[in-house]
Parts: sequence; structure tokens; C-alpha cells
Amino acid sequence: MENMLEGSVPSSISRLKKLEFLHCDKNRLGGIVELDTFLELKHLKYLFLSLNNFYLISRNNTNATSPQLVDIGLRYCHLRGFPDFLRHQHQLQLLDLSSNNIQGQIPKWLSKVSIETLLFLDLSNNSLTGFDEFPVVLPWSKLYYLKLDSNILQGSLPVPPLSTCFYSISNNSITGEIPQLLCNLSSLSILDVSLNNLSGEIPLCLSNFSEYLLVLRVRSNNFHGPIPRSWASGNRLKMIDLGKNKFQGKIPRSLMECRMLEYLDLGNNQISDAFPSWLGTLPELNILILCSNALYGMIGDPESHFVFPKLRIIDLSHNRFNGTLPSGYFERWNTMRSLDVRNSSASYLLEYLDMRINVMHVPRYYIYSMTITNKGTEMLYPKIIQTLVAIDLSSNRFDGEIPESIGSLKELYSLNFSNNILVGRIPSAIAKLTNLEALDLSQNKLAGRIPWELSTQLTFLEVLNVSYNHLTGPIPQGHQFDTFQSSSFEGNLGLCGKPLLKECDSSSGALPPPSSSISEDSGFLVGLHWKVVLLGYGSGFLIGVTIGHVVTTRKSDWFAKTFSKISRGRTHRRSSPVLL
Repeated sequence: MENMLEGSVPSSISRLKKLEFLHCDKNRLGGIVELDTFLELKHLKYLFLSLNNFYLISRNNTNATSPQLVDIGLRYCHLRGFPDFLRHQHQLQLLDLSSNNIQGQIPKWLSKVSIETLLFLDLSNNSLTGFDEFPVVLPWSKLYYLKLDSNILQGSLPVPPLSTCFYSISNNSITGEIPQLLCNLSSLSILDVSLNNLSGEIPLCLSNFSEYLLVLRVRSNNFHGPIPRSWASGNRLKMIDLGKNKFQGKIPRSLMECRMLEYLDLGNNQISDAFPSWLGTLPELNILILCSNALYGMIGDPESHFVFPKLRIIDLSHNRFNGTLPSGYFERWNTMRSLDVRNSSASYLLEYLDMRINVMHVPRYYIYSMTITNKGTEMLYPKIIQTLVAIDLSSNRFDGEIPESIGSLKELYSLNFSNNILVGRIPSAIAKLTNLEALDLSQNKLAGRIPWELSTQLTFLEVLNVSYNHLTGPIPQGHQFDTFQSSSFEGNLGLCGKPLLKECDSSSGALPPPSSSISEDSGFLVGLHWKVVLLGYGSGFLIGVTIGHVVTTRKSDWFAKTFSKISRGRTHRRSSPVLL
């Protein structure tokens, strides 16, 4: 495997009559290959042909003399249907037919294949429409891993057997409610039913039905009612994603029992509550998304110095928060001050399942992802890099000045305070955020000059928006500022200089060269309306941008291209091994 072999598969391979193990994954073999070639090998037990360039053809013959295989891996083989020889397989433990072109219903006969031995079944990324007369509970009594993502499955949610540890059926067209039978799966570690058309209230048992549950993801459905309130003490949950539903009421305080929680997304619901400061007691929380709800009131100062100790991404945008910006939290978000990922074994947030099936080591990863809206279109970014640090407090009613303490969060990649009622000057302390790649202060009431330090010290700044404020004076020149277009500064009648058409006169003050020192009372930036939003998928979690009405088409295209670089991270600055 992984030897970059090219050419066709020789037909002479069928002469290896005693061959038991054939593993050709991840090569460059091409042409048209008949599956019958391998079925002539009567002693064959393990067949892996995934990730090549050939088209695998399966003849429709019901030959009961085919070898009894144990493991079959046929990913990316351009299959157009279920291989007919599977009808007579009674000893299968692993069957992977993912990422092919298989269409239509899952045939009834598959429910009788290896029902006492099958441990692993992956049919994801095909065009399957449903199950043909399957029982309510799927029949494979020892099944451990079931992946049905990214098909066009319809009907009610199939229930896997009690033995299941991994169950993902996201990105389909499943309807109805979550059956109570699902709560019997006491060994379940990963449950992902996101991106379907499920409705009703989610069963209360989902908050405490499995002591092994690590990931609970039900986002992008039509669930309503309250969030489950009985999160059990001692649970192992690391990711809870209830985003983009119609949940109502308050955020239950029992979530404090989720002491291992790393990712919490309750965004895009109808939650009405004050800021849940008590979540700050969760010792492992990395990502908190509460955007687009009806959260209200002042955030205030934290009651303890030890709050949100590992928080690095927070999105409170599109709510009704008011009062001044939470400077007390800025002073205590220690991970945003100094990010330490040296002890991390992966470049991205993920859960690792170490599966061993017979002689095969079958590692599987559930990679966290995030979902965002860009120019009115929902986009999925399938991975969250460990070094991404972001704050989005946009589209609220925050007033007062931007506190100097924001300059202490030196690991920030993106900062968005747009669409508030902020006043005063742009603090030159923002220039201390030398990792900053995206900055949006647009649609406020900021005044004064743009600090010259921003042009000399923010050397990685790729996205800038200070539009529609009350800024005055010359726009800093040089470095990154030479790349910004006029839309980044428009709506500030007192600004002058490139890229605006308005030239600076002598009363505006001389433009110092980019390398000169800058005064503390310099002003700030203008431009665009974007929004960091986050969230998760199976095998894969994200950051993105919503561009507001002040952006031209040309600027929008540039912005999307620029921000895609940000979401991938700067490998030349923070290199770490990529785990796929």
C-alpha cells in the first residue's frame, strides 16, 4: 500500500491460488478492473483496493463458491452498485464501500449478510436513498462502527444494534423524531445526526444515556423545545453541538457537569438568557458558540480569576448584549494570551478511535468542524486547527470604548467588534496583536485617527474593516495597508489618503513613513462585515466570514480568498504534523 504503483492490475494475479491477504490501497493503479479476478482466489480473506484510479466492475452473478472474505475495503473504486458476491458472505467483519457511485436503496439481502460477525460498515458518500424492508433495529448484532453520512437517505432514523460505538448519519434527508430506542445504546461514543430534517423534542435521555458518549451532534435539524436539563455527573462528553435548531428557554446549569467538554455550540437557536458566566468553570472548554440567539444584558466582570482557562474561540455575535465590552474577561483569558499546543498530538481538534479488526489496525477519526455563513451562503470548513484563536462580539449593543486590555490577547488571529455602539479612539494596543489576520471594527462610532502602529506591527493582517465610523486623518501607508481596498475605509468622511480618492491636505498632518514611530492617539481602520462562526461534523469542524452590504463584488471575492488562507493556518509560522 501507498507505494505509488501505476499501470493496470495484472490479470495474472488470479494465479496466486494460495493468496490470503491483498492490500493495494493508496496507489495509482488505473484502468477497468473486474472484481471476479480476485474472487478466483479461493483462499483470499482480506481484500483492500481503496483509493486508486481504476474503475471496479462487479458482475451480477450469484456465485456461491466465492471465497469467504473477512475484510473488504473498496473506497473510491467507482462502484455503481452493491457487488453481488456479497450475498454469500457469512464471515465479514469489515465492509467499506464508501465514496463510490452506488445509487438507490440498500437492498434487503444486505440485512442478511454476516449478521453474526460484521463489526464495521461504512456506506458514506454515495447516493443511497433508503433501506429496503429493513427491521427497525439494524440486524448486525456485533456492529461497532456504522457510517452512513452524505447520502440522500429518507424515512425515519434507523437504529443501530446495542453494540454500536460509532454512529454517524449526517447530511441526509432523515425525517421524524429521534426514537427512544436510541437511548438503549449504552456503549455509544460518537452520535452525529446533524444536517437532516429531524424534528420534535430530543429525548431527555440523550443527556445521560451513555457514560461513554464523547460527541453529541444534532445541529441543523428542526428540533424545538428546551435543551435537556439533566446532564449527568461524571459524563465524558467533549463536544455538544445543538446549533441551528429551534431550541428555546434557558441554558441549563447542569452543563457544568460536563467537566471534559471542549466544544459547546448552542448558536442559531431561540435561547433567551443572560450570559452563562458559570460555564467559565469548565476546565477544558476551547470553543464556545452562542451566536444568533436572544441572549441579553451586561456581561460584567468574572467572579473569579480562574475562568475559561482554555477558551480560544468565542462567538457571541447577533444577540442583545449591552454595556461595555467584557474587559474583565479579556484580562483572564490566559490561553488567548499564550497558546500552548506543544503537548497536542494532532493539528486539528478530533476524537480518535483505535479499532483493531483481526490482523488490521483500522484507525478512525471524528474531526471537529465548524459551519459559517459567507455572503448569505452556508459553508462548511471541515477542520479546526489547534492554533486558531478568535473573538466575535459583533452585532450586539456594546457601548463605551475598546479597552486597552484587548492588547494582551496576543494569540488572536481574528477579532470582530463590528455593528455595536463603540465610541472613542482605536487603541494603539491593538498593534500588540501581532498574530492578527482579520480585524473588523466597522459600523460603530469610533473617532480619531487610525494608529500608525497598526501598519507597522500587524504584518500578518489580511482582512481589515473600519468602515462606517467617525474616523479622521490620513490612512496609514505601507506594509499590509497597501493591500486594502477603499471599501475597508469608506463611510468615514474625515479619512483621506490612499486607497480613498480624497487626498490629504496640509491640515491633515504629514504622512510619516511606515518605519517611523507612531503616537498613542492615532486612529483606526474601516471596512467590511464578517463573522466568525464555529461548529462540527463527523470525520471532520471551521471558520468563516459573512460579508455585509458595504462590500463590492470584487472585494467579496478577494475577502473569501484571503480568509480561506486564514482558516488553513500559517504553516510557515506554526508548523505541526497534519493527521488525516
